[in-house]
Amino acid sequence: MKKWLILLLLPVLSACSFVKYSFSGTSIQADVKTITIPYVEYKALRVNPSLSNDLTEALKEKFRKLTRLEQVEMNGDLELVCEITGYDVKATAITANEVAAQNRLTVTVKVEFSNRKYPEDDVSQSFSGYSDYDSTQSLEAVEATLCEEIIEKLCEDIFNATVAQW
Repeated sequence: MKKWLILLLLPVLSACSFVKYSFSGTSIQADVKTITIPYVEYKALRVNPSLSNDLTEALKEKFRKLTRLEQVEMNGDLELVCEITGYDVKATAITANEVAAQNRLTVTVKVEFSNRKYPEDDVSQSFSGYSDYDSTQSLEAVEATLCEEIIEKLCEDIFNATVAQW
């Protein structure tokens, strides 16, 4: 009886090496070992000199913490190429006197994610993150804090769309 059980389970157990597995919510095939995350290019009209570097480092940190992938400079099994295409401030709440009560900073990032081993997992998509602030404050006074919040949201969205495939 035990021999039959072992013989029945053997194909199931051996098939597990070809299946995607999950580590911290990711869906990465076992033979995918490396990722390349080049510097995020800045192509928005309005300039934030530190945003590209901050987003690049945040993405690298997110993938380092939540995956087993080794980060390599070039030719990774996965490649995450991003560019900041929008950095805009707009009024979101108008008072009775037609004055802005609140403003919104929005950052848009275009993402090209390539999986060299499984091209069906490639992603080409734009992501936007925003944060609101009181119009009595200047953008310069709150910009660093707003950008931290936006970067955190963008990293989560990009991570989920690429390797978590949500």
